[in-house]
Amino acid sequence: MTDTASKTTAVAENAPQTPIQLTDAAEYDDLLEANDLVLLEFVTSGCGICASMEPVLSVVARSAPGAVVTVNAGLVPDLADEFTVRRVPTFVVLKDGEEVDRLDEGFQSADTLVDVLETHAGTKE
Repeated sequence: MTDTASKTTAVAENAPQTPIQLTDAAEYDDLLEANDLVLLEFVTSGCGICASMEPVLSVVARSAPGAVVTVNAGLVPDLADEFTVRRVPTFVVLKDGEEVDRLDEGFQSADTLVDVLETHAGTKE
């Protein structure tokens, strides 16, 4: 098995099967240490589109490589500022702690999010 293949496998095997709720910056650091590939969804309380993304993110967490994480921008404003979040929902894909992709055009389908994660994990055929 090549290094890339073993790392991709590790990403998929270590990923939680349900979305993670991130509530502070310390949790963010722990998350990056534990996961090579992360999808951050920035939301706010009262955002209807954000609420409609919850079941979609559950599907993505079960289907795609990487960790799926929801961040309430109002509760963790430093993290929202770090990623220059100006609208919600905003999706940021991190690989090895670096931003590699961003979707900030509102509702995203599970297929779209899974495709983005598979592309950055190197598992897309």
